[in-house]
Amino acid sequence: MHLRGVVLPDGEPRDLWVVNGRVRTRPVPGAQTVVDGGFLVPGLVDAHCHVGLGPQGGVELPEAVEQAVTDRDAGTLLIRDCGSPIDTTPLQERLDLPRIIRAGRHIARPKRYLPHIGVEIESDLPTAVAEQAAYGDGWVKLVGDWIDRGVGDLAPLWTDEELAQAIKVAHDAGAKVTAHVFGEDALPGLINAGIDCIEHGTGLTDDTISLMAARGTALVPTLINIETFPGIADRAAKYPAYANHMRALHARVSTTVASAIEAGVPVYAGTDAGGGIQHGRIVDEIAALHRVGMSAADAIGAASWNAREWLGFPSLTEGAAADIVVYDEDPRENLDVLRSPRMIMLRGRIH
Repeated sequence: MHLRGVVLPDGEPRDLWVVNGRVRTRPVPGAQTVVDGGFLVPGLVDAHCHVGLGPQGGVELPEAVEQAVTDRDAGTLLIRDCGSPIDTTPLQERLDLPRIIRAGRHIARPKRYLPHIGVEIESDLPTAVAEQAAYGDGWVKLVGDWIDRGVGDLAPLWTDEELAQAIKVAHDAGAKVTAHVFGEDALPGLINAGIDCIEHGTGLTDDTISLMAARGTALVPTLINIETFPGIADRAAKYPAYANHMRALHARVSTTVASAIEAGVPVYAGTDAGGGIQHGRIVDEIAALHRVGMSAADAIGAASWNAREWLGFPSLTEGAAADIVVYDEDPRENLDVLRSPRMIMLRGRIH
């Protein structure tokens, strides 16, 4: 097949050919032109997604397939799955579904995370990390903080020493580590231990932002998930300190993420779909990143070419997978264009 249009991010009119699911940049005789005009964007990325997770915990595989199809039809062709209670490897064999990079299961302490989702351990975090590193696709997901009912507020789950040992185990196994973190207190230990990414990060301060920027630690702020914080607080009247903390984190999230962007922290788009967030909302997250200070082009890049590079997947270059979303207008001029793709091509197949 042959496609002609303005290719992002460089913004230049180009011709691309697709052979056996791969991009070719040199003419291929006899290719059928399937796109002539418009804007060609490397397939969108949801860098924090939970395929296989529903409001009540794990779902059956057919429902997980439906979740992945919903994401695909919104233009998401690459998913970093940040923890799932079910084995989604069968979905990775499906050529019609987005590519999924699995992080295995969340690692938490007993009664310190949502029930029926993660692996709960009392001790020996390094061993649990080694097991999930072997089970996943190069990522491990920790629960960095959660409400401690004895304290009545958010509190870290792990000591600094446990984190340093566990993250080293992951890195030695060739895996990266990310962590769910809402509050402030867990962040220094995680960042100093060499964690690769922070999810949510609503408790970031000037000091921890500077530390992340210096270390190159990524942030996936899941802004559309943070919109649920007031509702969480309203249901937590039994723990007033926690409820007030969640409201405060929500109130300053725009400033927090804007400061991280300004400081040079690598920021990527993730919806936290699964559970309380519907799948297929990547464009909402892109728009949210733009509202807190990213340029439209950078917000798209956080869910496309920049996110792909971070996760080890090239964009529309010679030999890259033909994962392409085509739009009639320039999405950098109007992000709402992203809601109406003209064509979605995944692995060289048109959907």
